[in-house]
Amino acid sequence: MAGDHVSNEADAIVSAIIAKWCAGFAALDAAALSSLYSRNAFFFGSNPKLYRGRDGVADYANGLPRWRKPGAAFSGVQAAHAGPDLINMGATVTFDLAGERPDLVVKMSWVIIREDGDWKIVNHHASSKAPLI
Repeated sequence: MAGDHVSNEADAIVSAIIAKWCAGFAALDAAALSSLYSRNAFFFGSNPKLYRGRDGVADYANGLPRWRKPGAAFSGVQAAHAGPDLINMGATVTFDLAGERPDLVVKMSWVIIREDGDWKIVNHHASSKAPLI
């Protein structure tokens, strides 16, 4: 079935990006993280500011506390093509900061586009898992 192939492709693309993202986060490597984003990216992380482009993502990453052993685990990942060059991703991400602060659990969504023959995150939004209403 064509639909299964497309969803499997989206899952594989998203899994590869998540693996690179988690490795970059574990090293607090701003260059590695920002390379996963589109040159036109919009990025809402754990503070109120909207960061734009790869430089913005690098600024955000460079501004994070220098935790000794940061880790991120994605769960409940949903990925689907929204068009031939567009993938939607939603997940829960648990940030384990090795006791330096309580674990942080967020809802994460990414919009991923095909850019220059590669898949890049063009929209990144993290928000509290705790209900607002």
